[in-house]
Amino acid sequence: MFRQLRFVLAWLACLVLIEARPLVRHIRSTHEFDRVLQKHATETGLPVIVDFYSDGCGPCRMMAPIFQKLAKQKQNEAVFVKVDTNQMYELSGRYGIRSLPTFVFFLGGKKVNEFSGAGEQQLYQFTDGVIAKSQRENVLLTLESLEEYYKKLDPNKDVTNVWEKCAAQSNIKGKQLCAGGAATSLARKLKQKYKEAPKLEKLFQPEEQQAKTTKEDKKPAKDQPSSKAEPNLHLATKEQLLAELEKREDQEVEEQLESETDDDAEFQHGWTPGDFPERVTIIGGGPAGMAAAIYAARAGLEPVVVAPPLGGQLQGKGVDVENYPGLSNVTGPAVIAAMREQAIAFGTRFEMDAVARIERGSPFKIYTNSTGAVIQSHAVIVATGAEAKWLNIPGEYEYRGGGVSSCAICDGAAFYNQHVIIVGGGDAAMEDALVLARTSSKVTVVHRRDTFRASKILAERVKSHPKIHVEWNSTLVAIHGAEEKVTSEDETMDLDSVSASTKKYVTGVSISTKSPSGGSSTRKVACNAVFVAIGHLPATSFLDGVVDFDPNRPGYIRLANGSTHTSTPGIFAAGDVADSVYRQAITSAGSGAAAALDAERWLSENNLGNEAAELEAELMAELMQDMPAAGAASDVYNVYQDTSSLGRGIKESIKTEL
Repeated sequence: MFRQLRFVLAWLACLVLIEARPLVRHIRSTHEFDRVLQKHATETGLPVIVDFYSDGCGPCRMMAPIFQKLAKQKQNEAVFVKVDTNQMYELSGRYGIRSLPTFVFFLGGKKVNEFSGAGEQQLYQFTDGVIAKSQRENVLLTLESLEEYYKKLDPNKDVTNVWEKCAAQSNIKGKQLCAGGAATSLARKLKQKYKEAPKLEKLFQPEEQQAKTTKEDKKPAKDQPSSKAEPNLHLATKEQLLAELEKREDQEVEEQLESETDDDAEFQHGWTPGDFPERVTIIGGGPAGMAAAIYAARAGLEPVVVAPPLGGQLQGKGVDVENYPGLSNVTGPAVIAAMREQAIAFGTRFEMDAVARIERGSPFKIYTNSTGAVIQSHAVIVATGAEAKWLNIPGEYEYRGGGVSSCAICDGAAFYNQHVIIVGGGDAAMEDALVLARTSSKVTVVHRRDTFRASKILAERVKSHPKIHVEWNSTLVAIHGAEEKVTSEDETMDLDSVSASTKKYVTGVSISTKSPSGGSSTRKVACNAVFVAIGHLPATSFLDGVVDFDPNRPGYIRLANGSTHTSTPGIFAAGDVADSVYRQAITSAGSGAAAALDAERWLSENNLGNEAAELEAELMAELMQDMPAAGAASDVYNVYQDTSSLGRGIKESIKTEL
């Protein structure tokens, strides 16, 4: 027993120095989440900012590097946490998460604000607001300080009664302290009354100062909250040792999380302007764009991929990919991740942004959306895929983000054990219905015909699933909902820079069903979410005036002679931007490879993209011109001749000595 205790004590001693907090903490359990809130409510006073996300959610992946960057900027002022809604159903339900991403802000263990959507400015604004509030309320008014204050200004005042009222309003996790917002409010009122405020102290010290204080074994100030004293491990009981062991293990987990490679690192901006234009730039991050990147990189073209981290439609495919040769038991996001890793391995660079427009010229100028970068490139491969179609019915636009979505894998987990409706009859609708059936209590598929146009195997799975109900010959005519004010658990919450907001959510739909006689009837159906899966339109609006479109297929790029060439030399198209017939991941990947081959051949034929090699050749030619002529041997220094003479001199010197 003594040897076991010595081992435990030695192991604990090795963990004493572990104090680091991860930059962005990924929550693994509800208990861990509650522990984080409690710790920072009672020990640090820092606000906790939570990102509720899903790996398959495009806007979530777009906001991920922004959240990471913000966490780095504010790492000493707030705590940043990520919660995967596909794993943490209980937390999603507890805080009413209805769309992704949703950012929730906590202070003192209480929710004080939230918003949904990919709003970078909102994220910074709300974060600055809650940090400012935490700093304003990081105050402590001790009874001694208040007694000294009243002794000077109002000696007859019942000081204890005033202080106890303040402590009752503070409610610092059950501790009787006049602190936080209550202390700030009291000090402000006293200053207005007596033209002088009582002396306030800091309720929480910065984490660095706390660590220093712990190392120096300083005693905490009176009435100031502090953690329990460290047990004397040499005299501790078995229960105390186990409790301390659990505490140190938690610290070790935090240290491991800090050292792990962040999941969002791959989305950082990897492109930097060079001295010469890029040889080929690929716009789009789906199967077509990734295949083009792999082929172009292997050809030595060093391509740049410009795309938000959405991964195309395949990124939102939550069921297993079954129709791509060589792949099994793997989801769409995993396929895109593998393609991206392969492209990076061959030298592809990524710029995480969308393209606003392209300016024709030699080279082309590609203007990005959020970063404002301008990329010059000799060749461009367009592989931006397609965007979801919408129903354009009443309530659809109003309740987007509150239950109306086009991405089941993105937002489906937010409606755990609830009734959801999906509209459509193709493969996408069938896949979304199967994804939603994993987590929802009931899935209703609304289709305007009496048969599905999806593949037979998917259609049969949907029709035989016990949780899925099909409404044949039916259409959605309206989406209904309600509106509620975003409430805060903190009654004193008053962020100066953040206005009060409301949250809209879906409560039901109106469904019109055709009868065999030719008439129709409309009825209301209660539900919590509506997912639209009725097809896609090519994402090619940024190419207006740059390339020609197919007059018979609006939005689709017209290709020349069965190749990937567009009407503009040097611009190539691949994937769903030009394919209105097949629209499969494997056909997109094939056209992406073809586009890279066409681009490589076009660059060679036009002798473009060799500026660096040509400059190197010119410099080498100039150096060769500066070299002396071959006949001028007398002016040339011969190092070998000097070396042989030195050798002979050494030999003769040795002979003389002998």
